[in-house]
Amino acid sequence: MEYAEVTLRAGKESFIERGHPWIFSGAIKSISEEIEDGQVVKVFTINDQFICMGHFFNGSISVKILSLIDELIDTAFFEKKIKAAQLFRDVARVVDANNTNAYRLVFGEADGLPGLVIDRYDNHFIIQCHSIGMHYQLKEIAAALENIYKDQCDTIYDKSKETLPKLFSEKIKNQFLKGDTEKAICKENGCEFYVNWVTGQKTGFFLDQRDNRSLVKHYAKGKKVLNTFCYTGGFSVYAEKGGALEVTSTDVSKKAIELTTENMILNQCKNHNETVADTFDFLKANKHIYDLIILDPPAFAKHQKDKHAAVIGYKRLNEMAMSQIAPNGILFTFSCSQAVQKELFFDTVTAAAIEAKREIRILHYLSQPADHPLNPKHAEGEYLKGLVVMVL
Repeated sequence: MEYAEVTLRAGKESFIERGHPWIFSGAIKSISEEIEDGQVVKVFTINDQFICMGHFFNGSISVKILSLIDELIDTAFFEKKIKAAQLFRDVARVVDANNTNAYRLVFGEADGLPGLVIDRYDNHFIIQCHSIGMHYQLKEIAAALENIYKDQCDTIYDKSKETLPKLFSEKIKNQFLKGDTEKAICKENGCEFYVNWVTGQKTGFFLDQRDNRSLVKHYAKGKKVLNTFCYTGGFSVYAEKGGALEVTSTDVSKKAIELTTENMILNQCKNHNETVADTFDFLKANKHIYDLIILDPPAFAKHQKDKHAAVIGYKRLNEMAMSQIAPNGILFTFSCSQAVQKELFFDTVTAAAIEAKREIRILHYLSQPADHPLNPKHAEGEYLKGLVVMVL
């Protein structure tokens, strides 16, 4: 197969040699022909030495690197990459058929497939493409999944419309590539959850909080727990399973609260109440004192330009929670805003404690689990950060 060619400026190959998976537009000297977004290209040094292959996009990140060798980017290529990703999850012991059958199978750059996310819920595989190039190769990706998992692959659903560039996403729709199942009951650490990948947020469930939910279970016994921004109630179920005295869940979405209620019933949880409310409004009006509070908001900053406003929001949110937590209470607080670095978030939580006039002690630094692996050569892959603090 003939691929278009990209030539780098002198010395720019050093970034690739150090393992970063992106080539920025400023590093490109020339291209062999007019390249459309999503095409596979071969990349050469200024001395005509082959250096890598990747998907092209006419933007700041011009090439997302797929391979450092000259090879076909076909079904066999995706089989090789997905098998390697599965092996990593097996080594990390992410999967346990008796207790956990929902996990992230492919996490973009960390698994050598930039622009691709695949979440697995038992025998159902949900694809989200974050690059046009990956979306063009859905046929090969789906074939690779079928070849690897065979009779363990009942459903393949593409849910990329929400994650692709707007001008491109307007032309496509989410679709089944195999099967037609829209939802299932999946297991995570012995808990069960309804997951609907067609109507739910992201791929239907927030798999990146698995380990942190287990930690909530560890601390919940005998406590009054407040779970804000609860979505499907993952933290609420774990708190109840951990022996919480009572659990209150709140979310601005009525649908989210309904999902939380369904999951609490599914797990035979009884000490639970829920409220449809904006979290800031709820905390402002709240008269109760909680022993354990979970703050897991959506991303306050999706771009660098939003960082300052996000920091103000995180500070206010944490200050309000600290003002309403019992002495020696436990606060789980998170940010999934990639633009807000870990150190900045930790400083913001500290500033919130000063404003609330409360002393805090750090119990745990939190991040994403092993099925959302961190590649030290691609720092941008670390998006989830959190703290567990005791509020004195």
